[in-house]
Amino acid sequence: MAYKRKTIWLAVFALALIATFMLINVGSNWGYVIPRRVTKVLAIVLTGSAIAFSTVVFQSITNNRILTPSILGLDSLYMLIQTSVIFLLGSSALTMVSKNMHFIITVLMMVLFSGVLYKFMFRRDQQNIYFLLLIGIIIGTLFQSLTTFMEVMIDPNEFMIVQDRMFASFNNINTDVLLIAGVLIVAVTLYFLKFMKYLDVISLGRDQAVNLGVPYDYVVKRLLIIVAILISISTALVGPITFLGLLVVNVTYQFLRTYRHSYLIGGSMLIAIIALVGGQLIVERVFTFSTTISVIINFIGGVYFIYLLLKENKSW
Repeated sequence: MAYKRKTIWLAVFALALIATFMLINVGSNWGYVIPRRVTKVLAIVLTGSAIAFSTVVFQSITNNRILTPSILGLDSLYMLIQTSVIFLLGSSALTMVSKNMHFIITVLMMVLFSGVLYKFMFRRDQQNIYFLLLIGIIIGTLFQSLTTFMEVMIDPNEFMIVQDRMFASFNNINTDVLLIAGVLIVAVTLYFLKFMKYLDVISLGRDQAVNLGVPYDYVVKRLLIIVAILISISTALVGPITFLGLLVVNVTYQFLRTYRHSYLIGGSMLIAIIALVGGQLIVERVFTFSTTISVIINFIGGVYFIYLLLKENKSW
């Protein structure tokens, strides 16, 4: 099968790119440079895999390739949490709490928000999932407005700290946080395997899935919780990267040209790793840290998003 060979080539290219990132300009300082680059690569692999994995599942549930889980308002909630802490307690409060505890609290708050939202929206059976997306957009806009209000009220020096947290960064990753994130992602993936067999059918649409015997509402609720946990972990780990999921998943569909989710999920993870490692190489070697990888990803992803809108508009 062509998509099997393409997946193998993606894995080979990803490994080659990681090896280049690890070994370029090492010099004689192997003991100092390599451990730090290993930590950075692990952060990239975990973040890219979580975002790509969750976006494939989310697009299959919604049957829409221009949507990402950020439409649920989780990115906006993350920024609201960071800004609220600095607005109410000051930036010194961030140094009083360990990075591990800050990471766990942030993830728990985002997952709790998603759980309350799903519980409220799915109280009645037959609830339309697009109504959930509409509520997510409205709540996300509310969170952005509250964040902006607090940003203009705080001290300019503390605003700089908030601004640093607006952009994803793979520099200075806390190793302990990385370990917790890895354990959580592995646990969520093992739980997901129970529902993996339904994804190919769910991507056909609700009516077709129900007619083929899939317990649609039960499976979709669990998959949405999995999506929320993965996005919460990746956002709390490095910060929001809005367009990464949209970019890598649509490139995966175009490249592999298959509807088998076992290959789509693996392929999108590999393309996400290639995009992030390649982007980090450009940030470090071309721009010499004068910009962040999220700026590059969001610029390319934004242009690609406009291309997808124009392409879909022509097909109507």
